[in-house]
Amino acid sequence: MKEKIHALSEEMVANLGRLVAIDSQLGTPEEGKPFGEGPAKALSVGLQIAEEMGFRTVNLDNYCGYAEMGEGDEIVGIAGHLDIVPVGGDWSYNPFELTRKGDYVYGRGTTDDKGPVMEALYAMKLLRDSGVKLNKRVRLIMGCNEETGSRCMQHYNEVAEELSCGFTPDASFPCIHGEKGHMGMTVYSKNTKIIAMNGGFVSNAVCDNCTAVIPAEDGLKEKLEAAFANTKLQEYKVTEENGEIHIEAKGVPAHASTPTLGVNAAGVIFECLEQVGFEDDFVKFYNSHIGTSCDGVGVGLKCQDAYGELTLCNGIVKTEDGVISCTIDIRVPVTFKEEDIRSMCEGKLEDENGRIEINSIGNPLFFPRESPLVEALYKAYVDVTGDTENEPMVIGGGTYAKTLKNIIAFGPEKLGVDYRIHGSDEYILVSEMEEAVLIYMEAIKNLLAI
Repeated sequence: MKEKIHALSEEMVANLGRLVAIDSQLGTPEEGKPFGEGPAKALSVGLQIAEEMGFRTVNLDNYCGYAEMGEGDEIVGIAGHLDIVPVGGDWSYNPFELTRKGDYVYGRGTTDDKGPVMEALYAMKLLRDSGVKLNKRVRLIMGCNEETGSRCMQHYNEVAEELSCGFTPDASFPCIHGEKGHMGMTVYSKNTKIIAMNGGFVSNAVCDNCTAVIPAEDGLKEKLEAAFANTKLQEYKVTEENGEIHIEAKGVPAHASTPTLGVNAAGVIFECLEQVGFEDDFVKFYNSHIGTSCDGVGVGLKCQDAYGELTLCNGIVKTEDGVISCTIDIRVPVTFKEEDIRSMCEGKLEDENGRIEINSIGNPLFFPRESPLVEALYKAYVDVTGDTENEPMVIGGGTYAKTLKNIIAFGPEKLGVDYRIHGSDEYILVSEMEEAVLIYMEAIKNLLAI
C-alpha cells in the first residue's frame, strides 16, 4: 500500500496547491457566502477535487460541505477545515503559492488544515479502490470557519446528520483524548500616558510584534535600550523625535495553546517600561495582572490538573480613542468547570488602573483513555508507526471535536516538531503526508469495525 500512496503523492501535493492558492481567511459576509468570498471559493475547489476523485459531494450553504462514500445509517466522520489564519510575519515564500523544497512544502494552510484534508481524502480514495467493505458511510466534512468560531459546524449540526464516530485531522499524533476549556478576556486601560500601542494580528497566537509611542523623558531612550538588550526579543528599535519615543519590538510567535514557546513583544515592552521607571497606571495594571508568565497568576487563575496546567496568552494589543485594549486567550485544564474559573478570578479583574472583561468561557472536551474511539485511533497510529512511547494526550488547542459529537482530534503533526501553523513559512512534509494517508486508512477501517 505504501507504493500506491507514494505513486499518488505528486497528485495529492498538486491538489493541495490548488487549495493553498486561495486566500481563505475570514472575509466580509455576503449573500450565500457567510464567511466571505475566500472560504466559499476554497470549499468549491475542495468539493471539486473530491468530485474528480469520484465521491458524492454536498455543499451545505457555503458554511461547510462534504464528500462521502459507502452506504448505511451510521457515519464515520472526518472533519477538517479549509479556512486559514491571516498570513502575518515575514515569509520567505509566497504564502498563497505552494513552494516545494525537497521533502518540504511551504504555504499557508499546508499543515493547518488544507494538507490534512487532502490526506483524509486520499485515504478514502485508496480504501475505496482497495475494495474494503463499507458497512457505514464515510464522510469527509470540509469546514470554512474553524479559526474564527466554528460556526460552520454549528450549521452542520442544524442541517445534517450526527456522526457515529470519527476524528478531525487538525492536531497531533498519536491521539488527542481531551481538549482544555477556552476562556476569552479583554483588558482595558483606564488612565495611561502611553500615546499609542499596537501589536499582534490574531487573538489565538502570541503577540510577536508590537509598537508603542510614549512621551519622551530625560535619559529614557537609553534606559529602554539597555533594558531591551536583556530580554528575549529577536529585534528592537527605540527612536526619539518631537518629544516622543517610538518603540518597535519583535518577539517570538507561538500558538495560544503553547504561549511559553513564544515571546510576547507587548508584555516585554510593558515589563521594560516599569523596569526603567516609566510611571504609568496601565503599565502597573498589565504587569500585575497579565505580565509575561503565561500562567494566569495575576488574575488568580494559576492552576493545573493531571492533564496539564492553565495557560494565558496576550494576542492583540490596540489603541482606540486613548484606550489600550488587549485580547487574552486562556486554556483551562479539562477537569475545571466554568464556575470554578469564575470564582477563582472573582474580585481580581479590576482596580483603579484598569479592568478585565470575561467575554466567554467554553467547556473542555474529554474522552476516557479506554474508550473505543480512542483505542481505535491509537491502534491505527501504533500499527503504522510502531511508536508505543507516545500515549494519547490532552492538549490546550481547540478543534472541531468540541462542536461535533463523537469525534476527537487525531494527527497529523508529529510531537516536538514546529510546523509554524500560525506563523510565517508554514510547511508540511511530503513523506509525512504519505504516512498520514496510511494511518488514516487504518483508522477508518478500525472505526468501521466499532
